[in-house]
Amino acid sequence: MDPTQPAGAVPTFDAVVLDCPDPAELARFYARLLDWPMPEVGPEADEEGGAVTLDPPRGGTAIGFHRAAGFVAPTWPEPRVQQQLHLDFHVGDIEAAHERAVALGARHLHSHAHTSTAGYRVYADPVGHPFCLCWW
Repeated sequence: MDPTQPAGAVPTFDAVVLDCPDPAELARFYARLLDWPMPEVGPEADEEGGAVTLDPPRGGTAIGFHRAAGFVAPTWPEPRVQQQLHLDFHVGDIEAAHERAVALGARHLHSHAHTSTAGYRVYADPVGHPFCLCWW
């Protein structure tokens, strides 16, 4: 901490927010994937600029979903539409996590193993945002 900064001047990391065509639907996917509670979703989520936020049950960084008009999905690994960011999730059993993610609607895009016991697999969520399941 920098003692020369006024109290409250330094931000704290609070949330990652993903643009998408349907915030409630994408929030449901990630709530199921992460086994987090799905909040009540009001009609405002269906309005332009509407949003839904998932709060981790044991504290930490939230994931938000923001309705964006004209949303265009990333095309990674093809560079036509850049991914701009992706989410990494650690798993203890990559095979079980893979099967679960795909059953929930994720699409497997790429795999890379650093060693036989460490690596990651890249997926696209139902609207195309890349995310990784990582094991170390």
